Amino acid sequence: MSECVMEEEERAESTVPSCVSLKSDWSKDQPLHFGIGPQGSPLKMDEDRAESTVPSCVSLKSDQSKGGIINFRSSEEFYQKRSASIGDSSCPEGEKKRRTELQTADLNHSVSQGGELQEVIEGHKMSLKRRCEHVTEGTHEAGSGTLLNKIYTELYITEGQSEEVDTQHEVRQLERTSKKNIQDTPIKCQDIFKVLSEQQRHIRVVLTNGVAGVGKTFSVQKFSLDWAEGLENQDISLVLPLSCRELNLIRDEQHSLLSLLHVFHPTLQKIRAEDLTVWKLLFIFDGLDESRFSLGFNNHQLISDVTQVSSVDVLLVNLIQGNLLPSALIWITSRPAAAHQIPPSCVDRITEVRGFTDSQKEEYFRRRFSDEDLSKRIISHIKASRSLHIMCLIPVFCWITAIVLEDMMTRDQRGELPQTLTDLYSHFLMVQIKRKKQKYGGKQRPES
Repeated sequence: MSECVMEEEERAESTVPSCVSLKSDWSKDQPLHFGIGPQGSPLKMDEDRAESTVPSCVSLKSDQSKGGIINFRSSEEFYQKRSASIGDSSCPEGEKKRRTELQTADLNHSVSQGGELQEVIEGHKMSLKRRCEHVTEGTHEAGSGTLLNKIYTELYITEGQSEEVDTQHEVRQLERTSKKNIQDTPIKCQDIFKVLSEQQRHIRVVLTNGVAGVGKTFSVQKFSLDWAEGLENQDISLVLPLSCRELNLIRDEQHSLLSLLHVFHPTLQKIRAEDLTVWKLLFIFDGLDESRFSLGFNNHQLISDVTQVSSVDVLLVNLIQGNLLPSALIWITSRPAAAHQIPPSCVDRITEVRGFTDSQKEEYFRRRFSDEDLSKRIISHIKASRSLHIMCLIPVFCWITAIVLEDMMTRDQRGELPQTLTDLYSHFLMVQIKRKKQKYGGKQRPES
């Protein structure tokens, strides 16, 4: 008689359920050890079952197995971890406790990591505040600048751009610009990324135009300072000013966007690539007209990784186009003649810094001079000269006028006050020569 027939007869004589699946070869390699005690052979398990009149497959009927019978996970590591966490399989409280411990550990790690990143942001704010809170007007020595908030006067900024831009001599358009157009839409510096109407889409890239000396860089400094002091635009995680003049110094070097930030903002050394992708960032490229880069928007390398190394101009193009950090905000300032380097399709909003209105001109001189009588005399003289009054539309010209008139009005000097631009510039040159002599005492000026 064959072995198969003998096996069938033995099964027929047995009154114990056979549980054939436990005897089959298929189950030998499975680590589902439902029995109690050390891992033994299937034969040993059958001997124990034969002595009992109770159906043997108890594990299949137990409450413990009901939840996991659909998804048998055969990983040894899973069961080892489960045993260590639960201890007694009949006590589900052990598993709950373990889950709570793991969640608490993850939370503590996240809080610790979040605390470190917050320290980085606060350190960056302090560094940016120190950099922006003082301004050096004209020939001031380093460290002897004036507090920005003391002299800063709100500028007249409009949305849109003048229809005509005189690239031969920008000063020629000043008189036309000084006449406020009722159709202009004024916008505050701190609101340039805010949507003004329901029809406007999300503002990601802003291009700000303005003639030389009209206050573009001062606007960038004021925006950055207000953010660093917690006064404005606190929804932005990091404000990152990058001067195009300074970027020229590394135009021949290769950088990733992450390493570029480390170079110009050393306080951000601890930030990681993944932080840049989840934070709301604002990149400010001030002075595009001073850039020596060739921005090729039609033919360039595609970059979408902040750790990918390339030339600085390629990084700028990918940032502006949105290939690199598409959620980041971009603010570019430029003189009108250089603004054409940025394709209109890449810009969501164009603004123009128009300079000072008549009331803002007077506010500037009142802020600059603590002597109220002196400020009144200077304002009165400027109003009496049409050319000076028009030119004071530009903040830097207000500074030149203040330097000259303060010098002439505070010392006994005979002669008329300057009435024309030529007279004013001549006196300004004399003041600067006198300051040079006082500074260097007749010695040769050191090479910078």
